[in-house]
Amino acid sequence: MRARLAAALGLLCGAAAAAEFRSVEDPAAVLYDAPSRAAKPLYVVSRHYPLEVVLAQESWVKVRDHTGALAWAERRALSARRTVLVTATAAEVRERPQDNAPLVFRAAQNVVLELLETLPGGWLRVRHTDGASGYLRAALVWGA
Repeated sequence: MRARLAAALGLLCGAAAAAEFRSVEDPAAVLYDAPSRAAKPLYVVSRHYPLEVVLAQESWVKVRDHTGALAWAERRALSARRTVLVTATAAEVRERPQDNAPLVFRAAQNVVLELLETLPGGWLRVRHTDGASGYLRAALVWGA
């Protein structure tokens, strides 16, 4: 009975843990179907693309992309720098974390933004590569 309870609590705690994300550090990273350069290359992702860490090994990391696809990336190709990918048709970035705050810029779908801060109420503080920064709704992006 105790063993079952401990196992159930372990599963619940694991599910409640926040996802771990990394971004691609290299100009591009090849994602493979197994943790080896001899494995089948699946696709290439560009610099700063966010990936969710599913499993980490010594030199390889099993990752999930924004479509839910699983693959393996070399650990050295990834960075702790946090980025998010706009998944909505467009994301409005505001001066303050309020829906009626003045608009700073709009980011198109598939644009990558640097994640600066996660705020209560479903808001994120982000920065565009041109330096403009502001707040957007977390529901508009993937990687947070």
